[in-house]
Amino acid sequence: MAAVKAAAATTTFEPAMTSSNAMHFSYSGRPSDKYRGAVVEDLQLPPAFALPENEAIARAIELAYDRDFSHIPVLSAKGRRPLGYIDVAILKSKWEAGEVDPNDPVSVAMARFRRRASNDYTLITPSTPLEDLEKFLQNHIFALVTDYDRQFVLALATRADLENFVSRRGL
Repeated sequence: MAAVKAAAATTTFEPAMTSSNAMHFSYSGRPSDKYRGAVVEDLQLPPAFALPENEAIARAIELAYDRDFSHIPVLSAKGRRPLGYIDVAILKSKWEAGEVDPNDPVSVAMARFRRRASNDYTLITPSTPLEDLEKFLQNHIFALVTDYDRQFVLALATRADLENFVSRRGL
């Protein structure tokens, strides 16, 4: 993601985090010391992996396990606009319970982003400070990192990515 124009279009979408899965860090210094000025790009996130809305559920689960992803963004077939995401564990459970057919498109089982004029977008970019990402992730399970024009999803950032960054730095 080096030298990439960045901005993440993340909308206020559900599910919001509950108190039972809130982010916990044991850091006890000043907030500005925690990340030492680091930005999203410093997380060294792998390139985004997303599925088109018409991808078969069976293929989506296979790809998710191949890449060890728990959540995968779903994009419109035309225009590649983020529509929602699949939670791989929930999707697999629905498949095993017979609630979805393996040949169904992922769009039938995805969690949709709730887009309304009253919802503000929170832009998360490779240049977004990690303090801002942490605040966003207090209420969301992941953030989509996009270019400034919100044309391309560059990466997906999670609480685990922040925790790994802090542990790698020995903070």
